[in-house]
Amino acid sequence: MDNDNEQPARSDLATPLNGLFALGILYTLYVAHQIVLPIVLAVLTSLLLFPLVKKAYDKAGIPRALSSLVLMIVVIAGLAGVGAAVATPALEWAQQAPQGISRLLMGESGIKNQIDKVNESAKKVEESMDELSKDEKTTTNTVVLKTDSWRNQLLTKARNGAAGLALALALTYFLLVGGDRIILNFVRQLPKRQRRNVLQIARDSQQQIAQYLAVLSLSNLLVGITTGLICWAVGLPDPAVWGLVAGLARFIPYLGVILTIILLAVVSATSLDTLWTMAIAPLGYLALTSTVGFFIEPWIHGFRMAINPVVIFVSIFFWGWLWGPVGVLLAVPLMTIIQVVLKQIPKLQPIYRVIAR
Repeated sequence: MDNDNEQPARSDLATPLNGLFALGILYTLYVAHQIVLPIVLAVLTSLLLFPLVKKAYDKAGIPRALSSLVLMIVVIAGLAGVGAAVATPALEWAQQAPQGISRLLMGESGIKNQIDKVNESAKKVEESMDELSKDEKTTTNTVVLKTDSWRNQLLTKARNGAAGLALALALTYFLLVGGDRIILNFVRQLPKRQRRNVLQIARDSQQQIAQYLAVLSLSNLLVGITTGLICWAVGLPDPAVWGLVAGLARFIPYLGVILTIILLAVVSATSLDTLWTMAIAPLGYLALTSTVGFFIEPWIHGFRMAINPVVIFVSIFFWGWLWGPVGVLLAVPLMTIIQVVLKQIPKLQPIYRVIAR
């Protein structure tokens, strides 16, 4: 009788305990994002580069430490080159963007004149208030403290971002060199009857994820380069910036492509004169990304995201809330990993069927 009473009690406690465990994981991911995010980036990057390291070792006998080091040098050089090529044009465009958008929306109409008058009146009021507050040292000190605080926050975020990127790159190197040993050591701790199945699931998942990320990254790179060439051909300013935006945006399904088309349309309208040249960049990007997404990528690897679009949108908002803009970019790769794991593990396949198309 006592055993019969204990089993219902344990089953009743299982659901709330699992819910608390899930909330604890989410809280940890949110609070410890400065540590968790570089680890996630390192795992995804290692999955993308590991096939190259393995082929170099199997076919040419190149030690993994050497090939991994070469790949990491190439990645760092690529990041530095893209940053140096894009940073200055992006800042210049950011300074000129408000004027171009204002000219596009209002031009030289009467509305613009009225807004200018309101701005002049507001400026006069602000100047008069500044004169009245010159003798109030407390107010002046408060403004200075707020400015310093804003600068300190910006410097802190930049420093944390650089430290996180360095940690991700270093961890990627070590995962490329010895990450498979961790999987083998973990499998050895399992019962013998489960080792083969777990090892097969790990290898299949790693192969499919690496294949998907490689094809997606390559296609996004080609889309970005082609879009940059289109922007350069029609005379848009800073074509390298728009090529980079176009490539990165394809990591965000639907939403990223829509936002890129809108941005290209706005930039074309503010920078070009004729209507047909304004339509070349946004329509060209739409045609290019549609062709790649619907025909080329499935033909190359035969693996498409079979997840309901509602789930994809929810995941984009969720990871964006959890980790900011980086989380938005990582939403699709993370959903790819989750999808593959759910599909490979028999006990989790019902969840995969729920989120599938």
